[in-house]
Amino acid sequence: MKINKYNEFKNISGPILKQLRLKDKLSQRALAEKLQLLGIDLTSKEISKIENDTRLVQDFELFAFAKIFNVSADIFNTIINK
Repeated sequence: MKINKYNEFKNISGPILKQLRLKDKLSQRALAEKLQLLGIDLTSKEISKIENDTRLVQDFELFAFAKIFNVSADIFNTIINK
């Protein structure tokens, strides 16, 4: 069985990713560049889709986000209000 949503979310990590990115004053493009240095090929458009809950997130992408922002990957497991 393939699950495409959890409750009403495609991902619960997008809002947290956006908060972390804005806190570090990174544009989506700058984040995409940092991800590419880690071997993760995401465009700024794909990052926007993640942040706006229109794209699913792969586990290895979450670990890369955590590494870039120097946080535990567990932080992405928190549901916050959009």
